[in-house]
Amino acid sequence: MLVVDVEASGTEPWKHSIVSVGALDLANPTYRFYEECRVWDGAHVMDTALAVNGFRMEEITDQKKQSEADLIHRFLAWSDKLEDRTLAAQNVSFDRDFLRYAAERAGHTNWPLSYRTLDVHTLAYMHMVNRGLRPPFDKVKRHSALDLDQALNYCGIPHEPTPHNALTGALSHAEVIARLLYGRTLLPEFEQYDIPWRRA
Repeated sequence: MLVVDVEASGTEPWKHSIVSVGALDLANPTYRFYEECRVWDGAHVMDTALAVNGFRMEEITDQKKQSEADLIHRFLAWSDKLEDRTLAAQNVSFDRDFLRYAAERAGHTNWPLSYRTLDVHTLAYMHMVNRGLRPPFDKVKRHSALDLDQALNYCGIPHEPTPHNALTGALSHAEVIARLLYGRTLLPEFEQYDIPWRRA
């Protein structure tokens, strides 16, 4: 399973750019990827996105950094060594769509990754329901309010540090997936945190 996290200059993959990608192989979690890039020429930038990921405008426009196209080529070459490239993340459609649009901008005509994905939100939601718990719900917007920090806390792990980092995000997703799917810890970064339902 290819656990991934994309940080971007905004929320729309057709007008915003990737600024960093973090990933690891769930079956071999020491096999990791983290790279940054400058935004593609003409990409829109949202101040709110930069507030989340901690990048400054001069960093994401630095001509010394590799292009988004170079990053996606390197990421796809890295991921080609995985036996299972099923994408997994919190809100994985965001990451998948940014990677796919970046690949199209870079000239990939044959998208190599599947549209079938694993979403941390869904796994955590189902796990809570199966234990008789009610997942967080936004009564005003009338939809699930189960975000990554709440999934981490549910699994016994503190909030993800801010600003968000793509590799830290991918590691967090992978640890949550291992705990929810297999009932075990995965990464040394989180081994000091017990799995709560083992104590229940």
